[in-house]
Amino acid sequence: MSNDPLLQPYQLKHLTLRNRIIVTAHEPAYPEDGMPKERYRAYHVERARGGVAMTMTAGSAAVSKDSPPVFNNLLVYKDEVVPWIRDLTDAVHEQGAAIMIQLTHLGRRTRWDKGDWLPVVAPSHHREAAHRAFPKKLEDWDIERIIKDFADAAERMKAGGMDGIELEAYGHLIDQFISPLTNELDSPYGGSLDNRMRFCLDVLKAIRARVGSDFLVGIRYTADECLPGGTVKEDGFEISKRLKESGLVDFLNVIRGHIDTDAGLTDVIPIQGMANSPHLDFAGEIRAATNFPTFHAAKIPDVATARHAISAGKVDMVGMTRAHMTDPHIVRKIIERREEDIRPCVGANYCLDRIYQGGAAYCIHNAATGRELTMPHTIAKADRRRKVVIVGAGPAGLEAARVAGERGHEVVVFEAASDPGGQVRLTAQSPRRREMISIIDWRMSQCEKLGVTFNFNTWAEAETVQAENPDVVIIATGGLPHTDVLSRGNELVVSAWDIISGDVKPGTNVLIFDDAGDHAGLQAAEFLANAGAKVEIMTPDRSFAPEVMAMNLVPYMRSLQKLDATFTVTFRLDAVERHGNQLIAHVGSDYGGVAKQRIVDQVVINHGTIPLDELYFELKAASTNLGEISHDQLIADEPQSIVRNPDGRFQLFRIGDAVAARNTHAAIYDALRLLKDI
Repeated sequence: MSNDPLLQPYQLKHLTLRNRIIVTAHEPAYPEDGMPKERYRAYHVERARGGVAMTMTAGSAAVSKDSPPVFNNLLVYKDEVVPWIRDLTDAVHEQGAAIMIQLTHLGRRTRWDKGDWLPVVAPSHHREAAHRAFPKKLEDWDIERIIKDFADAAERMKAGGMDGIELEAYGHLIDQFISPLTNELDSPYGGSLDNRMRFCLDVLKAIRARVGSDFLVGIRYTADECLPGGTVKEDGFEISKRLKESGLVDFLNVIRGHIDTDAGLTDVIPIQGMANSPHLDFAGEIRAATNFPTFHAAKIPDVATARHAISAGKVDMVGMTRAHMTDPHIVRKIIERREEDIRPCVGANYCLDRIYQGGAAYCIHNAATGRELTMPHTIAKADRRRKVVIVGAGPAGLEAARVAGERGHEVVVFEAASDPGGQVRLTAQSPRRREMISIIDWRMSQCEKLGVTFNFNTWAEAETVQAENPDVVIIATGGLPHTDVLSRGNELVVSAWDIISGDVKPGTNVLIFDDAGDHAGLQAAEFLANAGAKVEIMTPDRSFAPEVMAMNLVPYMRSLQKLDATFTVTFRLDAVERHGNQLIAHVGSDYGGVAKQRIVDQVVINHGTIPLDELYFELKAASTNLGEISHDQLIADEPQSIVRNPDGRFQLFRIGDAVAARNTHAAIYDALRLLKDI
């Protein structure tokens, strides 16, 4: 047996966990009709197959009808969920992993206009900023009903074969009772800590009465809200001890912080550019104080940190949740001594930000996650070896090269720059996004193992490509900044890329016109403001940087607000003209009737990219498919078979921003879904 601390089994009451790594409860927003159907099941089974000790499902499965999900959670208040749960638990158990589910009542952390349009309830009328609903203050019959709902849901989960349940307390109704900031009830459920904990303990007692002592029950809770007037560290230690002493729970899953705002949520679940494992030592203090089974997860993206968490006795089970969205086979690769092959989580948080914006969770650089029914995590060998020539070594081109190499093809890549990475290498120049370069480094490492041939500092012409006698040509040349968007004065502006790359000297009084709404605009703003410039960020949208999304916006806002940047929404830059050594920016509005001016010395445009597609069109006539992709075959996961030119010499495809400006995930998905069938 290995002496690796991560690979040691752990005995949790009657349940033996095969190692120390878990996927903590999270909701990837894959349910259908509130049920964990095929897609949901496939996602968790893949992680079980990859060797994880336990996967926790359903970040907050709803136990009551007045706890309507805001991002497609499971509805465990319905009896019909039981057979779906049974299918899920059986499939995970077949892979040797344990499985639990997290139950909750959201309290005020939802909206009244979701689900059945029932009033949001909480122990006070205080609104949660993130979801904006003003709650009804709970009555005695509400409390009785919800306690029963928890017990009913737990009984359903036991009937469905779950190994146990975890109650989601932090930020949700249970925590809203415990925190003095959100509990304004009178006795017996408000006032002293005894009273504020009463609801939590009553829920646990009701659950135990239904499921017995042989069913595992834990709780994920905050032991320090990090808010004035809230649950403080001393309270958290006392709460932890009382939970243990109650005899009602089998493990503690420790959180530090609060989630009622985007900023608070981001501190609890840090993103790239923020410190790794910021709350691990705190969780270790709880474990030391209670001597009780302790779980924890919060930006533990790498094996070394996870190994330290176990070997140092900080926790008993370490959660690597987003890391397993990036690579579901982490444990298998540890066992096989292939840690260098683990696809790294870069903390981009594309997964969570998509959920909180109402979408499904996808990993920024593993396009198979969430698509397990159609996209492979392990690439199969092709029936015959072909020669694949790829032009461009950005994320799309490198993913194409990796997948083609895994298929067993001969792969040649041409790249005009001296280094791979494309736009990812550019964005990684910002300290905040430095982790993004791992998207490129990992693919380069994999490609080198697969024998892919790279030609850097090579501007590929049509003749260059055709001289390779390829069977397949992939154009992944990306795009160039699109700044020609004004009615006049386009020659007077610079791009956000110019600023980020350092190719253009920062001005002192700068207007950034950002209607792409992605990271580049805010990165340029931060660079300029840090250089001492007065910065105004203007967008015609109702909100700025919508493509950056909520949690990724937090670090930018903390930085730019301190640097006194100005944010202007619903105004459009129309034109720029020179006025001496200054520039006059003419500003209008899509709403009409407005004409304003700004006097600045630099105007920066962030308006996406224009495809760099000349080579594609030069090669098109020589291809068998004339560049055409069958969308039907692409969606159906079938090989591309279009032949429009029988005399053509090769198949030709273009992917990523060489087609249209999108994002890193789209570029990688383009490559995976196409190349896996070539």
